[in-house]
Amino acid sequence: MPTGSDNSQEIRRQLLRREREVEAARRISQALSQHISVNELVETALRTALDVVGAKTGSVLLANPDSKELVFRHSMGEKPVEPGTAIPWDQGIAGAVFHSGKPMVVEDTAQETRHFAGIDQATGHTTRDMITLPLKQWEGKSIGVLNVLNKRDGRLDEDDLAILTIISSIAAAAIEQARLFEEARLAEVVHRLGDLSHDVKNLLMPVVTGAGLLKSEIDDLFNSLPQKQASKAKPGHDMCHEVLAMLKDAAGRIQDRMKEIADCVKGLSAPPQFAPCWATGVVDTVLKTLRLVAEEKGLTLRTEGLDDLPMLMADERRLYNLFYNLINNAIPEVPKGGSITVRGQRALEGDAVLLSVADTGRGMPPEIRDSLFTARAISSKKGGTGLGTKIVKDVVDAHSGRITVESTVGVGTTFLIRLPLRPPGSPAEPAKS
Repeated sequence: MPTGSDNSQEIRRQLLRREREVEAARRISQALSQHISVNELVETALRTALDVVGAKTGSVLLANPDSKELVFRHSMGEKPVEPGTAIPWDQGIAGAVFHSGKPMVVEDTAQETRHFAGIDQATGHTTRDMITLPLKQWEGKSIGVLNVLNKRDGRLDEDDLAILTIISSIAAAAIEQARLFEEARLAEVVHRLGDLSHDVKNLLMPVVTGAGLLKSEIDDLFNSLPQKQASKAKPGHDMCHEVLAMLKDAAGRIQDRMKEIADCVKGLSAPPQFAPCWATGVVDTVLKTLRLVAEEKGLTLRTEGLDDLPMLMADERRLYNLFYNLINNAIPEVPKGGSITVRGQRALEGDAVLLSVADTGRGMPPEIRDSLFTARAISSKKGGTGLGTKIVKDVVDAHSGRITVESTVGVGTTFLIRLPLRPPGSPAEPAKS
């Protein structure tokens, strides 16, 4: 039968546990009271969880219903998992906890057949003991899981589970609150973008009208010149026509750009308008638009192999936006005397073209390079939104293509694009060259 000493130790253990629970609740509640982003909340919740139970490593995984995966949103420890890494949401202990909504304590993962060892193999981490808890919405639906691994002293146990349950419950509520706040803010941005798109269209109307009137005036003036003077003035007359055409074209593309940005923020994407298209014509139009900006910086814009490419079925407007984004984004990164080159060649299998945009700029660090065109994409520019990268990826996806990036700091960056000659859903076979 228990002695008085045993009872005293049990009371002290329970009091210590209560103190730890109160401290955990206080720290998470403090984070909840602040208007911080989802990422900051996830990081705060995970750090608190590791601190209060004395664990070495942990991760928060949030569910992606579209891909049916659990995605690592944040990870801490000596060998953290790269944010954006995903696992099927029906595999491993994390998958079991996510679907059942019930936490799981594993004192020895070597004895647990459901342990998903793929993450350990990828990171070089060794999981010894772990507690996995569901992160639930108010109505009880799981939105992800909290994983805590490898207690520093001893093994994770039921006492630790009780403390972590408080953290996971409050953290899930905080994440949902932050998500709702961000969705409300996004809705306001979308509303304002719609208004702004209309305003931009109205502001551009005088530019388009003025360009038309100016063209008429220049033509009348040119036609009134004697033949000898007209012959001398013809190069200037042709240049004026070219500049005015560029102004009208740019005005139309600005309107398209505003709509595309608004659709990107809304998560919308209009079906592509496929038609026979020459890549060289699209790229030449982009370079003509950006050449003055590049020359002011002392950069060279050039193309290689584009004239030899076959015609492809593509959405010309979207291809323009793709190359404009890539080249325009490269210009600030390239020092004076550098270059940006657009190359093209036919794929070996013959049913696709291979295009690249290569610069001699500063290059990107691995964490930026490896996150491009993924859900965890981040902008390396101050005030950057990452929308340009998403638009580029959406254009490639709309053409059933593929884009990758190679970059070395101090050397430069190359974007590699593969586009099929005839994407699925395109109306007709392009002409063969």
